[in-house]
Amino acid sequence: MAQASAVHRDGIRRRFSGLWRGLADPLAALDRAQLDWVLWAPLGLGTGVGLYFALPVEPGGPVLAGAVLVILLSALSWRRGPGFLHLPATLVLMAALGLLAASWRAHSVAAPVLPFNYYGPVEGRIIGIDRSARDVIRLTLDQVRLTRVAPEILPARVRIALHGESTGLAPEPGLRVATTAHLSPPAEPIAPGAWDFRRNAWFSGLGALGYTRSPVVVIAPPEQDWGLAAHRARMRLSAAMQDRIGGQAGAVAAALMTGDRSGISEATNATLRASNLYHIVSISGLHMGMLAGFVFGALRWGLALIGPFALIWPTKKIAAAVALAASTAYLWVSGGDIATQRAWIMTAVMLLAILVDRRALSLHTVALAAIFLLFLWPEALTGPGFQMSFAATVALILMAAPWAAHHHRLPVVLRPVIMLVLTSLIAGLATAPIAAAHFGRMSQYGMLANLLAVPVMGIVVMPAGVLAAVLAPLGLAGPALWLMGLGTDWVLAVAEFVAGLAGAQTFLPAPPGWVLPVLALAAGAAVLSRGAFRAAMLALALVAFAGWGLAPRPALLIAPGGALVGLMTPEGRALSKAAPSFTAEGWLEADGDAVTPKEAMARAGFSGKRGVRQADWQGRRLVHLSGKAALDNLENACRDGALVVLDTAAPRGFKGDCRLYDRRSLARTGALSFEVSGQIRRAREEAGQRLWTDPPQRKTPPEDRTAPDPDPPEGAQ
Repeated sequence: MAQASAVHRDGIRRRFSGLWRGLADPLAALDRAQLDWVLWAPLGLGTGVGLYFALPVEPGGPVLAGAVLVILLSALSWRRGPGFLHLPATLVLMAALGLLAASWRAHSVAAPVLPFNYYGPVEGRIIGIDRSARDVIRLTLDQVRLTRVAPEILPARVRIALHGESTGLAPEPGLRVATTAHLSPPAEPIAPGAWDFRRNAWFSGLGALGYTRSPVVVIAPPEQDWGLAAHRARMRLSAAMQDRIGGQAGAVAAALMTGDRSGISEATNATLRASNLYHIVSISGLHMGMLAGFVFGALRWGLALIGPFALIWPTKKIAAAVALAASTAYLWVSGGDIATQRAWIMTAVMLLAILVDRRALSLHTVALAAIFLLFLWPEALTGPGFQMSFAATVALILMAAPWAAHHHRLPVVLRPVIMLVLTSLIAGLATAPIAAAHFGRMSQYGMLANLLAVPVMGIVVMPAGVLAAVLAPLGLAGPALWLMGLGTDWVLAVAEFVAGLAGAQTFLPAPPGWVLPVLALAAGAAVLSRGAFRAAMLALALVAFAGWGLAPRPALLIAPGGALVGLMTPEGRALSKAAPSFTAEGWLEADGDAVTPKEAMARAGFSGKRGVRQADWQGRRLVHLSGKAALDNLENACRDGALVVLDTAAPRGFKGDCRLYDRRSLARTGALSFEVSGQIRRAREEAGQRLWTDPPQRKTPPEDRTAPDPDPPEGAQ
């Protein structure tokens, strides 16, 4: 025991000695470091991509030329400079490449954005079918035609939520349809610094979004377009699976195997989120890995049973090649969105490593997948799917070495159970900050839910899905689909049980915009470095967490167009009204507040009749005027230095004794937030002048500027 303690003390002493040497001579520490540029490249590349998205203005020719010059100088420094420059030169070079890649991608997807509200005939071809957060079916159309809209501003794609009689349509990819719809440009942020949907729409090619209450009529059957062949196959497979299995179990099974989530109700989605099982309905590394692993294992085991040929044939490589083909087919059928492509790339790299006799799963595998994805789809960096997937994968790889060193000390019977617990715990801890930052909540019993559900996914659901796919051409898929339905029923039962537990979710406020990038950089650098630099990165991560916890929420929020006002009170944010609920829910989620918009409206803070809501704000009256009588109440409200928010445009030349924010002035600033410090933040100012915030505008005749429904249904955007 004494000897072990002495060895432990000696190890600690060596670590602190190394830390001190690194602090005393950082250049020598960099020179001594064993640089593996493949591992560091994603960190630099991601920094450059993040820098592009963080810029306040779109980088022009001089900036891009400067990035090219930086690449040349960095390459020269790496080639001929001293050893301590290798790491900085690699990071700077990759950052410049990341900025160029993101800029190229943003310009390559450029498409017109509708610059005004439109109401009238809409015609197009269905290329996407999904469901909104309000349980409304939405159609994405291309080859769009709008009445009296010039070709240069005609959106390449539009997305329309179906309401009323239009829900009777049986949508199918490739159908050419027509309806009468309300369309508008992609929505601005609901608060300064909030998520900007316009950026997502830009990279998705969506130039307008809206809704219809009119029937949707088919005007042409699907054409023989190979670009939509996978989509048609996916929807037909999904419909067949939902028909055979039935209920929400069938909808979840269809989502797992085809990527079609349009059959999953919002109630089921909410239950899956509350239990931390929502990841199972988004095809990711888990699903791709389970499918490839089952095909690889089953084929290798089967080949091992064929006698002497198993000693001659390279069965491991044959199994890897077939698993790669199966994964590719899965990618094709499931639609190949960015999350699925990311999963396929990581799976393909692992299987190719087997084919060339390399280690299948390592940090190098993950790094190569990240490099590939960031070059092709730089915008994926900003999404939770990319961040959570790589965080969980890296954490599990880091766990592999300690597990391999110590698992032999555990009882054989308990090893699978303990490993499952550890993997769920490690992956959950790695992804928890990312999930909390993006979604404002953490599942308290997520590990329990995953322990109960994920093994069934791997042992029953995915293998049954593969067997159903193999047996379907023979008409024998029924038993496999029945077994798959049992598995998805179990997963849903677990989700309902865990979501129903007291305190199943903890709500957290949104972090300042700098927190998550700093956390990502600190965590990545800490994994790849050692000694003093690792200690510095861990300290930086603690600073980011502290900045998250200490950041105050805005004292007052004004929605775009003056549609809603939110005042922070000792009880939480009080709302002037409960609609628009998308904005209200977004504000409350960012506050880490679990109440509904109606409950927030009932809080002490605002008083008065509907349409004339009043509150006290820093010793002055705060008045929110809305509805049809808003202008009639303006003169009476705008007195004694009040702060007045008007959800329509004030009469030109109107003067009163108040500080007035009307729709016209808010159109210039976007949403507003008044901080505790007295600072006023403006959404348009913080969003900057980017391709997605300032698309080319064009003046149109008055008859084309038709206003949308004043009370659009939820789910329109």
